[in-house]
Amino acid sequence: MREIVFDTETTGLEANGGDRITELGCVEVIDCIPTGKTFHAYINPERSTPQEVVEITGLTDDFLADKPVFAEVAQDFIDFVGDAVMVAHNAPFDRGFINMEMVRLGKQPYAENRFKDTARIARAMFPGSYVSLDALCKRFDISLETREKHGALIDSLLLAEVYLELTGGRTRALDLAGKAETSGGKVEFPVRPVRSRELSGRVNETERAAHAAFIDEMGEDALWKQLKALN
Repeated sequence: MREIVFDTETTGLEANGGDRITELGCVEVIDCIPTGKTFHAYINPERSTPQEVVEITGLTDDFLADKPVFAEVAQDFIDFVGDAVMVAHNAPFDRGFINMEMVRLGKQPYAENRFKDTARIARAMFPGSYVSLDALCKRFDISLETREKHGALIDSLLLAEVYLELTGGRTRALDLAGKAETSGGKVEFPVRPVRSRELSGRVNETERAAHAAFIDEMGEDALWKQLKALN
């Protein structure tokens, strides 16, 4: 299953109150495993960014001044996402900003059922615990060395690792037949149908006789003879 783990950085908290996206980062995962494909863009929000936000993201007005506006990167983002499920930490926040930008451009907003919220998943798994991205990285022993400030692509890469842990993805990656999508990360193997008739034997009489002679050469204590006697 193809999914897009993504994150946004913005000028503030109000998607419908004038705030805009300043950075967009996406990581492609298939069956919860990152493929190495990413999408990243710094975006000119066409407005100033409050200093308290700059201190968190490091994205100043001067830095963003020559970056493309959202309309210039929108189609690349849409093409990268395709029809995949979109995974974000506190997804309603990021969904609100993405859809606000889509509506501004006269494009179809993304339906709510296209999104998965890793914060919600984490709260269900660890009730009463902190479920910030930092807290989950520490819980799963995921290094934060590359994260000096909040950044959309860096946070998406970290979230992809967290998502893998939250969904039991490492177990599924080693599984050739099990399914864990609805089992809380625990691999469940499907019931195998009973054969309508037994398979016919592939050993002929000549081969049986040769095998029996070989076992006889081993003497009466041969393990094969002991097992045969038990049956």
